[in-house]
Formats: sequence, structure tokens, C-alpha cells
Amino acid sequence: MSLLEIVAVVISALAVWATTRRSLWCWPLGLASVALYGVVFLEAKLYSDMALQAVFGAFLVYGWICWWRGVRDDGQILVRPLTAKAALLGLAAGAAASAALGWGMARWTDASLPYLDATLAGFSLVAQYWTARKHIENWWLWIAVDVVYTGMYVVKDLHLTAGLYAGFIVLAILGWRSWRAGTDAPAAVQPL
Repeated sequence: MSLLEIVAVVISALAVWATTRRSLWCWPLGLASVALYGVVFLEAKLYSDMALQAVFGAFLVYGWICWWRGVRDDGQILVRPLTAKAALLGLAAGAAASAALGWGMARWTDASLPYLDATLAGFSLVAQYWTARKHIENWWLWIAVDVVYTGMYVVKDLHLTAGLYAGFIVLAILGWRSWRAGTDAPAAVQPL
């Protein structure tokens, strides 16, 4: 456990908590989080997770733009359900990205747990995209991914990060409950 990991955990927890509250602060906090975790994962030789942080950075910028554009004149925002077709396409894209990244990491790097790490990275990208698009189903995918991440980080002796991901499971459940209320009626966006 390093000071860098401790700071990354705190910032990451704040970012996810802000997302559950539909606060626009989730996006800049998320950007700080991915920058910190990029270094943590580099040091742990979890290269898929390290690369994922860079891609998350792009998704975070995209999500911030989507959420800003989604604020209605009255300051309200609606959570949107995901269509079955979009869900299947997203999951297929996650599976394809997982296979390609896992193969590449196993073949060309000394990555630890290359296929598991890549699978979690692939489906995390889908969950992050669904978060940016304000689809409530993002929380179910985050729950599944975070359960497996928690175990992987225990195996890699990143116990503080494993604890963070266990906390992410709780936050995802709370986020789902909060966003579920937003599918029936507009909910106020928390300003910056």
C-alpha cells in the first residue's frame, strides 16, 4: 500500500459517490482518479487496467459533455433506459475488446492475469459508456465487474484497492436506486 494508492482510493470513491448523486463533479474527480490509478496499475504490472485508465479519461470527457448537454432548461436531467439491442451490442463489444486485449497482453507483455484483467477492462468500458449515456443499466454491469475486480486486487495484494472496489459495489447499488427514481421523473442535477 502506497500513499499514491491511498490518494487514488479516496478520489475514486468521491468520484463514484458523485456519480450516484448525478453531480457534475463526478467527471473532474474521475479524471483525477484515472490519472492516479494509471500509475498505480503500471507499478502493479496490470497493463490492461493501466491502459483502461487512459481510455476512461476520454470517456470521462465524453460523459461530462453528454451530461452538460443533457441538463434541461429547468436544471433537470432524465435517466434513460437501455434498449435490448443497445445492451446486446454493448456486451458484444465488451467481449470482443476483452478477447483482443487479453490476447495482446498475453502475447506481447509480462502482464499479470492478462485475460482476466483484459475482460474486466473491456466490460468496464461498456459500463463507463452506459454511465456517460445516462443508462441506469450501467450500475448492474458495474456491480458484476466490481465483484470480480475485488477478488483480482486481493490476489495482486492491492488490498486497499480491493476494499475500494468492494465499496464500489455498495455505491453501485445506491446509484441504481437513486437513478431508478430518475427514470420515472426528472431529477435535479447536482451543480459543480
